[in-house]
Amino acid sequence: CSCLGTGAAAATGADYRRVQQFSNIASCYDNAIGTDEFFMGINLLRRVLLSWHAKGTVLEVGAGTGRNIPYYLSTKAKRILMVELSENMCEQAQTKAQEAVKSPSGRNNQQFIVKQGDSSALDFLPDQTFDTVVDTFGLCSYQDPVKVLKEMVRVCKPDGKILLLEHGRSKSWQWITDHLDKYAEEHALKWGCVWNRDLDALFEQVNEDLEIKVLNTWHFGTTYYMVCTPKIIERKQQQQQQ
Repeated sequence: CSCLGTGAAAATGADYRRVQQFSNIASCYDNAIGTDEFFMGINLLRRVLLSWHAKGTVLEVGAGTGRNIPYYLSTKAKRILMVELSENMCEQAQTKAQEAVKSPSGRNNQQFIVKQGDSSALDFLPDQTFDTVVDTFGLCSYQDPVKVLKEMVRVCKPDGKILLLEHGRSKSWQWITDHLDKYAEEHALKWGCVWNRDLDALFEQVNEDLEIKVLNTWHFGTTYYMVCTPKIIERKQQQQQQ
């Protein structure tokens, strides 16, 4: 495994402040959320999503501290590029990657590369490169999540999969959404996470680019488990007909 940097992260304004938040909490992030994720079954959702669908050459955006790394070891993924804007979180992910490939579970000769970069501007990656593109609990943290989704579609192969595990406001339990709204600003200031984002509205904005094949919700409708594909072939056929 290896780690690639981009020098000073190209982040300004609100993006820069958010990156600073992530850098400040990087060393304690796993311990802070690990217990909650365990009891909520998030670890199981990560494992199922990746073990069933991740394969070939994989891109994970908003990789954070690399919490998905252990789950890639039991998948058909061969090369995993993990992109994260926070340098401190990249360091945490790099440590996990090094430990993973040396572990008994890392016998599949998988290659992990951790790269510091902006998930909304993957200019260093060509179109239609990856068999699988992954984001888990990242859409809550981007300044422009729609732009990130469009970039994920762009770099995904036409027959590839886009895997999403996200959280946002509940459409079925109003009291849950009221709670998220009430403490949204406080939570964002502490964690850099907008936990009451309207995921349905986000996906409506990329409806022409992204086709949702599987959508399951958990935790009173606040957690979205999604398997998607790019609409690249469909768009090309429509353009040819025009």
